[in-house]
Amino acid sequence: MIDIRKLKELVRLMVENDLTELDLRDEQETVTVKRPGLHATPQLMPQFVQQAPMMMPAAAPAVAAAVAPPAEKLPAIESPMVGTFYASAGPDKAPFVGVGSKIGPDTTVCLIEAMKIFNEIKAETSGTVEEVLVKSGQPVEFGQALYRIRPN
Repeated sequence: MIDIRKLKELVRLMVENDLTELDLRDEQETVTVKRPGLHATPQLMPQFVQQAPMMMPAAAPAVAAAVAPPAEKLPAIESPMVGTFYASAGPDKAPFVGVGSKIGPDTTVCLIEAMKIFNEIKAETSGTVEEVLVKSGQPVEFGQALYRIRPN
């Protein structure tokens, strides 16, 4: 099993060097780490599969019409590492961003504490924050969505 410190170091190197995929192999271990690229286009997968029509009672069409279409899936800013999410620089400070905030690629959106080091997380995209998905002080995983962004 790979050492978590090695994995964190690999993720850090990927972020620092703007890599989207890393593949390492030796006699004992094989590790492949992938993350979305900065200019990756989100791909939406259909959520419903078309099925053959079924015999339904007369009241069923009214129920089916009441079901709303799925909400638009907006791109996310994801955590580049495992750690603790902080929305602001301190408990008495205002959050870096909130719903409605306009952001650019160099906008700091949060801090993630990993191994007692606070890492500034940049937006790496432009747009408007539509949703904050994590609460301050909550642990986050690599690749976990932190914010939903409506691109400009």
